[in-house]
This record gives sequence, structure tokens and C-alpha cells, in this order.
Amino acid sequence: MTAEIATGTPSMLDDKKIFYNRFLLIVAGLGGLLYGVDVGIIAGALPYLQATSNLNAGQLSSVVAAVLLGSVISTLFAGLLADWMGRKSLMALSGVMFVISIPMIALSHGYGPLVFGRLLQGVSAGLIGVVVPLYLAECLTASSRGKGTGIFQWLLTLGIVTAALVGVYFSFRVDQVAKLGDAARLLAFKDTAWRGIFWVSLPPGILFVIGSLMVAESPRWLLRRGKKDAAYTALLRSRTTEQADLELKEIQDVNAAEKGKSAGGTKPESLLRRKYVIPFVLACIILACTQATGINSIILYNTNILLQSGLSDLAAHWGYVVFTIINFAVTFGGVLLVDRKGRKFLLGIGTAGIIVSLLCTGVLFLRTEWQRVDTKAAVQSMVTPDQRLKLLYDEALAAKLLNATLASSRTQDGRPTSLVLIYSYGDFRAASQVVRSDDPAAKPIEIKREDCVPANKVVAFFSNPFGNLDASRQAPLKIENALISPVPLPGNGWTVAISLFVFMAFYAVGPGVCVWLALSELMPTRIRSNGMSIALVLNQAVSTTIAAIFLPTVGKYGYSTMFFGFAACTVIYFVTATWFLPETKGKTLEEIEAYFEGASAGK
Repeated sequence: MTAEIATGTPSMLDDKKIFYNRFLLIVAGLGGLLYGVDVGIIAGALPYLQATSNLNAGQLSSVVAAVLLGSVISTLFAGLLADWMGRKSLMALSGVMFVISIPMIALSHGYGPLVFGRLLQGVSAGLIGVVVPLYLAECLTASSRGKGTGIFQWLLTLGIVTAALVGVYFSFRVDQVAKLGDAARLLAFKDTAWRGIFWVSLPPGILFVIGSLMVAESPRWLLRRGKKDAAYTALLRSRTTEQADLELKEIQDVNAAEKGKSAGGTKPESLLRRKYVIPFVLACIILACTQATGINSIILYNTNILLQSGLSDLAAHWGYVVFTIINFAVTFGGVLLVDRKGRKFLLGIGTAGIIVSLLCTGVLFLRTEWQRVDTKAAVQSMVTPDQRLKLLYDEALAAKLLNATLASSRTQDGRPTSLVLIYSYGDFRAASQVVRSDDPAAKPIEIKREDCVPANKVVAFFSNPFGNLDASRQAPLKIENALISPVPLPGNGWTVAISLFVFMAFYAVGPGVCVWLALSELMPTRIRSNGMSIALVLNQAVSTTIAAIFLPTVGKYGYSTMFFGFAACTVIYFVTATWFLPETKGKTLEEIEAYFEGASAGK
């Protein structure tokens, strides 16, 4: 009977308490759904935003990376905010931020509002990613805690699937408008499409805010604030009287023990102790390498990758849907395997499969990219005296540029081509959007000084710390590369898609399932909160950096360079997981900590 009281078996609860526990799981699911939507929504919207805006590749990368940057910023302060204002209040605030960000993005008509809206969306995601699991751990009964965290993670992948399905719906409508043969109407609808994709994500955000306001505050946070009666009331919403009494006493005992240590002048152990440094460094390497596999950028730019691999717009969006469904389905399988096969085994298998699939994807792109032709001299001659450039890339211009470069036989074989320009004004460089010669709704490529040269010295420092801003404001426009590439055949596109499907499956069963579990298990109890925060910030910083440089790097060096780079980083991941990471399956946290204490002592 005592065990039943401690675990909180559902059979002991009345219908009202059972409903409330399920309601908590629904709120957790909505939080995971929003986090997934934050990550995945841009993939479907990006091709239409790229086609209808005047943003260059660097600006588009910033729009994509703004969510990740916002997440980094909010993760730094999420724990402090949760302690200051409470878990429930922070959940509601994060939901409100998400709701506000949607109209800010969907109604924007410039780079600034668009980036700020995406940044706010990222701040919301970072807060949700910290506070929802924290709230669940403190509010759910012991028997429901694992289920709650699992639902949050699983529905996060469902959020990415949902975002992909929304993208496919609008892609289908764009395809229908394209068949009418009216280029102006198609361009206008593409502008409507990317805005509509963001509007569709608004209702889940509103539901999450409402749900957050209806749940009780964390009883543990209330008790730390001296609100014993409120904490007891919160416990009674999901537990029987016996369970609430027992748990309240346990919380009070823990708090009293912590206060006793503080009164005795006991100092917390430092992160610089050797037995803490080893697991901390391992955790940081694992989290950094998890993002260095390219996972977030491959999700964020998935539709663009498939478009450039040879697929049509509609096929690329369907490919992204399949990609996200594989993530959703295999994640569930990984959850079932992680306690049977172990973390080390799944990470080893997963990273090995990731390396092979990334290498295959890189080779598939390299087969086309070696045929790239640089027509920079011909494009440089089109620069106007005011150091601007405007050109509409179609089949006629492609033939003209290639003939001027004496390279038509190498690239022109009846297939459409794509063009990307790498240009600079003094010390500041940028890349244009990638445009295809067979796109009837393609906007002209426009290059202006204000799109490349920062507006002030603060922005200039972050763009190029050693750049001369004043000189660049007067420097001529230099076309550094004007790269024309043949668009691959659809068969190549589907081969790339299959390779990415394999990548997603191995990621989901390995790092996708194990990385957060391994992180929490590796960190010793006394440094877990600080250590996890530092490692998580490093994880998101790597993700943000990769997303920000993705499009400019692809424009200049090709997709193959990025995929080979991801594969090289994953080799480090594989070596770390296989040779240096201990197996933590079936071990208590104290046993894991003892293992590292022995390792640091040379045992």
C-alpha cells in the first residue's frame, strides 16, 4: 500500500484527478508540438519567402538562424526565470511570445521585422524546451513522469511533421496556380503562401497559452516560496490525500536538508574537480557533435536541398513530409529500444549510419557540382555605373553567359540550370539567392550596396570584425563568383531524398533518442543543473552558427562541401560514443558518478 501511495497508481485516483493528470499530458504535448513547429515551419515557407523577397542569402540565413539564436538567449536565462516567476507563469509567457511572433512574421514587409519575429519565436522555443520538462518533472506523479517527458519529446517530432504537412498543402496550391501560366499571379500567391504557412501555426499557440493558465503552479516552487497551503492544494489536484501528504513531507524534508547544509557553511563542489571535468567534457562534445551532424540545418533547409537536388516544388515538399514522418516513427521505435539495447549501442549504430548517409548525399551533389561554370567576368560586365546589378535569369541569359565563357558544351545538355552570385563591396561579402532558369515566377537578382554593407559599426563588427566599413561604403561592386550549375534530373533528386531519409532514421534511433538521456545521466548530481545549462547553450550555439553560414557556404562551395563537413564532425561523434562514453543502461546515477571518480583517479 505504501508503494502505491508513493507512485500514485491511477486506480487510486478519482475521475477528476485522472482527467487533470491527462490534461497535464495534453499541455505537455502542446508544448512539444510548439517546439517542433518552431523548428520545422521555416522549411516549407523558405522557398516562397526566397522567391518573393529581396533578401540575399546571408539575410535569409539570418532569418532561419534567428530562431536558434533566440533559443540560445532564452536557454541561458530560462532556469533563473522559472525560479523567479514560477513554472506556470513562464509557460504562459512563452506561449504568449509565440502567439505574438506569428502576426509579426506573417505581416512583415522587411528584413528587420521578419528577423525580430523569428527571434521572438526562438526565445519562446528556448523557454518551452526548458520549462515544460521541468514543470512535468515537478508536477506529475512518479508513475506518469516518464510518460509525460516521452510525450513532450514525441510530439516535438509531430510538430515538425505538422509543419511539413502545412508546407505541402501550400505547395499543392502553388502548383495549381503555376499551371495557369500567369507569372505575376504565381508570384503573388507565393507571397501569400509563406505568410499563410505561419498563420496556420497560430491556433496551437493559443491553445497552449490557455492550457498553461488552467494548470496549477508547481508545488515544489510554491513550497520554496513558503506557500505551503498553495503547494498542498496543487498536489491535491493530481493526487489522493495520502499521496499529497506523503509527497509534501518529502519535499519539506529535502528543503530542510538543503537549508541545513547552507547553514553549516558547506561549499558546493567545483566543476574544476577532475571527476566532474571528464563527464562534463564528454557531455559538451556529444551535444556539440549532435548539432554538427547538421540535423537542424537539414531540417530547416530540407525543401531547398531537395529542390536543388532535382525535385519539383511539390515533390520536394512531399519529400520533406516523408522525412519528418520517418523522424516521428523511428523516434518512437528508439524510445522502445533505449532501455533494452543501451545508450552506447544506439549512439554507435546511429552515428555510423549518419556518416554513411551524409557521405552518400555529398557524393550525389558532387556529381553535379563539378560541372559548375564560373561566369563572373560576363556578369561583372553587366554591373551598372552606380555599382548595382539587376538581371533576370532565364534560359536565354543562361545561354548568353555560358557562350561568353566558352562553357556551353559542359553545362548545356537540355537541362535547366541554376545561378548563384557571390559578391562583395570592399571587405563585406554576400551571396544572392539561387535561381533556376526554368522558374517562370523567378524575380530578378538585384544586388545593392545596402544589402551587403552593414548599416552601422555594431553590425559590421559581427559581420566582419576586421572589415573597413567606411571604405566599403565607397568600394565598387565585385562579382567574385557567378556559378551556373545544371539542375539534376528528378531521379537524382529522389536518390538524394532516400539518402536523407536514411540519415533521419539513423539520427532518430541514435542521437535523437539518446543524447538528452545521456546528458542527464552523465552529469553528477551536484553539478547537473549548471553543467546541463552550459552544455545545452553550446549545443544551440553550434546549431545557430551552422544555420547562419549554411546558404552562403552552399552558394560558394556547394552542398557537397556542407555534407562532407557534417560527416567529418560525425566521425568525432562516433569515436567519442564508441570508445569514451560509458554504458549507463541499468546503472544508478551514483554508480555512474563513482565510475568517473575512479577514472579520474587513474583506476
